[in-house]
Amino acid sequence: MDRLGFADFLRRRRELLRPADIGLPEGVRRRTPGLRRDEVAQLANISTDYYARLEQRRGANPSETIVASLARALRCDPDERDHLYHLAGFSAPARYSGGYVRPGVMSLLDRLGDIPAFVVSDLGAVLWQNTVAAITLGWTAERRADRSANIVWRWFTEPALRTCFPEEDWPRHSLAHVSDLRATSARRGGDADVTDLVHGLLERSEEFRALWERHEVAVHRFDRKRFLHPEVGVLHLTCEVLLSPEADTKVLAFFPTEGTDAREKLALLRTIGTQNFQATR
Repeated sequence: MDRLGFADFLRRRRELLRPADIGLPEGVRRRTPGLRRDEVAQLANISTDYYARLEQRRGANPSETIVASLARALRCDPDERDHLYHLAGFSAPARYSGGYVRPGVMSLLDRLGDIPAFVVSDLGAVLWQNTVAAITLGWTAERRADRSANIVWRWFTEPALRTCFPEEDWPRHSLAHVSDLRATSARRGGDADVTDLVHGLLERSEEFRALWERHEVAVHRFDRKRFLHPEVGVLHLTCEVLLSPEADTKVLAFFPTEGTDAREKLALLRTIGTQNFQATR
């Protein structure tokens, strides 16, 4: 624990807040700026004496529960909350976006007008795609309860999805899906959406069960893929994976692989447009 840093951060956050920030009347003029120690202690549900000792770099180390209470009492934003945890000697709690795609991310990917780009959840659900992605790969970017927008679910339960890839690449893709899902499950395995997807796949797919039992884990950030497109044939694309700060959404950007004709084929597909595109492919 960084006692000096922890005490300094508590004091400076307390001095930045005003009674109105926590729903209290301003009252009479205060001798010092910000909230009083007893007000912060009451908000954090701890004793004033214990809180005072924390600011004075004395007393027992706070537990994670107390650190969380202090972060709420001091109205810390996510970065400030994480900083408080680190000063106390703890790992910061995981952040989850809940599948929300920030408008700035969509605007950025829309400007990547010559390459396919997707936003997917850490469970493989396609949350958003740019126009080139819809034309080129045709993964569905709709949030549905029936999992029809989840790439991992469809890979193991809908054989038609695999026709977009050469058959000799299927085992590698299967292992990549399962090992990535293993990493997500370990990170937030108690969450209902993770448990529901894993149990559903274990029931539906013998291949998934066999790979899951191998307990291989990997977070994939780069890959080279071959796609089979009915208009232009084999597309060699390099996939760069960018994780969100919350780590539960990621951007998949597919660049033409060097030394192949993928750039020319992507340009041709942009010219063809969506007139021959089948969204359910």
